[in-house]
Amino acid sequence: MKEIRIGLVGSGWMGKAHSSALADAEMLFGPDYGTASFEIVADANEEAAKSAQKKIGFKRISTDWHDVVTDPNVDLVDIATPNAFHYVVAKAALENGKNVYCEKPLSISAEESRELAELAAKKGVVNYVGFNNTQNPANAYVRELVQSGALGKIMRFTGTYDQDQLLDESLPITWRHINKLAGCGALGDLGSHLLSISQFIMGDITKVNAVATTVFPKRPKSAGSTEMVDVENEDIMTFMAEYANGAIGQIACSRVATGRKNYLTYEIQGTKGSVRYDLERMGEVQVYFQSDNERDRGFRTVLLNPLMKGYSAFQPAGGISIAYNDMKILEVHALFDAITNGADYVTDFEFGYKIDRTVAAVIESSKTHEWVDVK
Repeated sequence: MKEIRIGLVGSGWMGKAHSSALADAEMLFGPDYGTASFEIVADANEEAAKSAQKKIGFKRISTDWHDVVTDPNVDLVDIATPNAFHYVVAKAALENGKNVYCEKPLSISAEESRELAELAAKKGVVNYVGFNNTQNPANAYVRELVQSGALGKIMRFTGTYDQDQLLDESLPITWRHINKLAGCGALGDLGSHLLSISQFIMGDITKVNAVATTVFPKRPKSAGSTEMVDVENEDIMTFMAEYANGAIGQIACSRVATGRKNYLTYEIQGTKGSVRYDLERMGEVQVYFQSDNERDRGFRTVLLNPLMKGYSAFQPAGGISIAYNDMKILEVHALFDAITNGADYVTDFEFGYKIDRTVAAVIESSKTHEWVDVK
């Protein structure tokens, strides 16, 4: 058993989700992969830090994140802050030789993410970005279908991630609307999840051509306020893509999609078969094979089951639901396995950089209305 001493920066909803997963991973996978010891939590809001200490069991608190990244008793710095702080905290943690677990996105710019990826490689520490959808057993199953050749030559990827959480124009401005804090709008918040799935299954995107719109260009400065302030980023983004493997894509995201709650859906079409998935129906994958008898040919429903990577840690039989927090537990398991056993993992800082440079190209294209290379 290896004890992994955790230093958490940011104790909001995501900090709680990370901490819950850090604790539950040992229960599901056993101590041979590592056991979490909650050393210190830092939050600018002292009461929030105290609340996290009480609920999660951290030994110490701080209102200064520097205390976490320099603490000799911390093995893993867990970053669960708003996007704008990922870079500075991750860089300091790496410079102090810490393993780093950073919630997505890695940073708010491709330049910052490239710097972090290069520094992480130089330091030789575990560097993990929390793209939890790559741990979804459904997406792991689809990746196997694609890489095995079961779907033939892959021709096309289409997908969208839509929510309506910001559809109410009376909702006040938040950090998500401010570029220096969020980097961009719906693309960074929602689209990056879809890009992580695309990157995980399809590989690199080489070119993009995008269009964006801000449906509500102004929002109240605060709840109930009559003072309106500018929204700095997009509510909706749509773009075409070319992949290194020769496939083409259509990808979109919206934070004002009427009626959609967590509508992450995609379809991959190959010459021998197709597959489609909808996160709102998390336990089902729709699969079609061209080789089926013509009379019976059509999409079939494949239920998540113990033969799919990761699923059996939670359920003994197929068709039993797992959920968002379970993907976070699988994420922590991969993280702990890397720290304790040197296991390979997918979503390192280089992976995060690939997502962020694609985001940068999409944003550039949405402004120029031209094809942009993903450099």
